[in-house]
Amino acid sequence: MKDKIHPEYKEVTVTCACGATFKTRSAIGKDTLQADLCSSCHPFYTGKQKFVDTAGRVEKFNRKFGGEYFKKADDKKAKK
Repeated sequence: MKDKIHPEYKEVTVTCACGATFKTRSAIGKDTLQADLCSSCHPFYTGKQKFVDTAGRVEKFNRKFGGEYFKKADDKKAKK
């Protein structure tokens, strides 16, 4: 291997948005790293589902497609 072409691989502290911190090694060049999710708060590991609605998109979807849109064709004909 050539000398002095590889980045320095050093220990960094990762801080999650939930407040959890842990140490790992990285070539990022900084002493700290910010993460949005970690194993302490990720739904896959915790089994808890976080529901984040950005700008009312779920309500907009329900207004547009909710109600009778998803009902079967037989149910729609019976109501008429």
